[in-house]
Amino acid sequence: MGLAKQAMLGVAGAFAALALTPQAAEAGTVVASSGPSSETYPVGAQIGDTQRITLRAGDTLTVLSNGRTRTLRGPGTFILAQRGARSDNRALSALTSRRSSSRARTGAVRGDGNAVVSNPNLWYVDVAQSGTICLANPDPIQLWRADTEAAASYSFSRSGAEGEAIDVAFPESEMLGIWDGAVQLREGETYVISGGGSSAEVSFVFLQEIPNDGEELALTLIENGCSVQLDQLTRALAE
Repeated sequence: MGLAKQAMLGVAGAFAALALTPQAAEAGTVVASSGPSSETYPVGAQIGDTQRITLRAGDTLTVLSNGRTRTLRGPGTFILAQRGARSDNRALSALTSRRSSSRARTGAVRGDGNAVVSNPNLWYVDVAQSGTICLANPDPIQLWRADTEAAASYSFSRSGAEGEAIDVAFPESEMLGIWDGAVQLREGETYVISGGGSSAEVSFVFLQEIPNDGEELALTLIENGCSVQLDQLTRALAE
């Protein structure tokens, strides 16, 4: 048999092997886990759509799959594929949009009654939340506040250098204040945001690429310790 014919047969055999290999089941990502089985299903773990999930009494597991999050509570056995079709991801698109608009700046976000106001965008920095924040590089920093009833001013400074703080103004009815870049942000440093009766300490991770897929985005947030945004993503995409 000639070498050319042997090579062709080898290529054909490789394609045949690929055709016979079953495709891996789509996977969900664990975004919250508590209870006796949390070590079995830690945050960041991948779970196939047809994999059996066995939970014990006291277990609570939240899985992001197909653009939505599901919360499973034990005891019981669950399979992700047993629930509906793939989401159209409109909620994810709205949450991760990097375009600012006049509607986004104002919106119906007055802090009246007992209404709970939620940060509507993953890339807005909540002035009242401490933690590590993942941001797209080099997008401008947009600070967000829940109570828009009155005008307010917040100071933004590097920890230990409060004397060099800059002020970020929030006009009445507006939820966004734009950080003007007077303080150069660096990864690994802590920054203090204070005003409106609250104070928060934040640090930043600048992402060069933002995943479009919800599961990949969740893994990116987990890997970089951006738990505030992971919680925000989990709540916004809940079924």
